[in-house]
Amino acid sequence: MTMVMDAALAVKERACGSCTLCCYLPDIDELDKPANTFCRHCIVGNGCSSYETRPATCRDFLCAWMSNPLLDDAWEPSRCHMMVYRQGKQITVLVDPEYPEAWLREPYRDSLHRWAREARADGGYVIVYAGEALSVIEAD
Repeated sequence: MTMVMDAALAVKERACGSCTLCCYLPDIDELDKPANTFCRHCIVGNGCSSYETRPATCRDFLCAWMSNPLLDDAWEPSRCHMMVYRQGKQITVLVDPEYPEAWLREPYRDSLHRWAREARADGGYVIVYAGEALSVIEAD
């Protein structure tokens, strides 16, 4: 799975819409924001109240659904309750703690195992954070 971290390379037909999972799921050191809490600038369901002055971490970030045209609409974060992104050779999946087993359902489970096989071939791996639980996906 190839992912980009340049907002200029977003899939043109896609938009964040009302999704604010990137304002909720990850920890963001620049904003002193822990994981699984909304950023103080987030207007839930609407976006960032300081969009024009947001830090580079936020400005440059795109989830996999926004940056990878190969991911279908099943991977739209507010639909699947997960946010996927790449950090080097690591594919990270952050699961909405209100839906901790979302990643275990299909089509997600099979895709995660396939990505793990592909990542392993390149020295990488897939990791899933679901609340306090951490899982490394095995390449079958």
